[in-house]
Amino acid sequence: MAIPISYNIRNMRLRKGLTIMTALGIALTVTTAVFIMALLAGLQKAFKSTGNPLNVLVLRKGSTSELTGPFEQANFQVLKTLPGIAKDSHGDPLISGEITVVIMLGRKDGSGEANVTVRGMMQDGLEIRPTVKLDQGRWFYTGAARSGGQQEHSETIQSRGRRRLPGVWQGQWKVVGVFDAGGMAYESEIWGDVNQMTSDFDRQGVYSSAYLRATDALAAESLKNRVSDDQRLKLDSMLEPEYYATQTKSGAVIQFIGWLVAGIMAIGSSFAAMNTMYAAVAYRSREIATLRVIGFSRPSILTSFVLEAVLLSLLGAVVGILLMLPFNGMTTGTQNQVTFSEVVFGLQLTPAVAITAIVFALIMGLFGGIFPAWHASRREILAALRD
Repeated sequence: MAIPISYNIRNMRLRKGLTIMTALGIALTVTTAVFIMALLAGLQKAFKSTGNPLNVLVLRKGSTSELTGPFEQANFQVLKTLPGIAKDSHGDPLISGEITVVIMLGRKDGSGEANVTVRGMMQDGLEIRPTVKLDQGRWFYTGAARSGGQQEHSETIQSRGRRRLPGVWQGQWKVVGVFDAGGMAYESEIWGDVNQMTSDFDRQGVYSSAYLRATDALAAESLKNRVSDDQRLKLDSMLEPEYYATQTKSGAVIQFIGWLVAGIMAIGSSFAAMNTMYAAVAYRSREIATLRVIGFSRPSILTSFVLEAVLLSLLGAVVGILLMLPFNGMTTGTQNQVTFSEVVFGLQLTPAVAITAIVFALIMGLFGGIFPAWHASRREILAALRD
């Protein structure tokens, strides 16, 4: 005959102090684990959700990123003639030659500096990225504007994640708009006109990369292979999602340190749960003996005490997840190990993160409860009654 769950709930209520302290210990461990998993989920979303499978990214042969080597603009003219490229709104090949540079900018709040990716693109660069929406202001104008015989600031747009950076860089750039990239890696960049950026960074005659929009998935694969196999161009190509997926190793350090800390805390929380359950066994020795006398078996008592430890862990898991809710969506940044620029991303408290945290807590409770429960079930009735 099984001991009802109401018995365990009643005992937890009677020992409120121990219950609260044990649940809080588990909750703090769960909070740490959830924080790390939310960081990794946000970083994964920033990279793995970035890019369109119809976009083909072209780089110089042997390059691992857009920053490791430019190619001549003459090659860009050849790329425009390749078959399988979609047409833009003007009926021209939908292709964008782009300049990518990493610069150091100080934050508005004075908390330090960050390496920021600046991207100069053609007008088609915006059409190639239709998922990016204008949130405030307007898109940048093409070309250098002049007023009263003097050149105005180069116009740029930045993401919502880049609002903590100054609006003007070295007196040259003016932010005219804010875009929303939906948490993708674009959130880490500042965009402007390719011609203006070429002038600002003295990159005449070259592009860091080119983006080609294929007409369909089959054409995208064909374009990728055609560009890479053409010995005249000496260029490499890949689908845009593939490129960003290779950069997820930026989270390896966060993952290692985070799980190391969470693991150490989990061991401590398991021993705290174990201590609580041993105290419960000692405090309720006569009660356990009475349960045996009235017919409850040793397996029933073992199951009951393990269940009580699991319930404590479940309570701690719920509290830990609730403690993390206010931080959901909070923006932070880390260094991209491929481009050495700052990656801006938001914490993502997804259902998968919450479920993993609950399982993590239940394992702690099971580990912390199994030995005291075994001890309780093995006690002799007469010895328990004397206690």
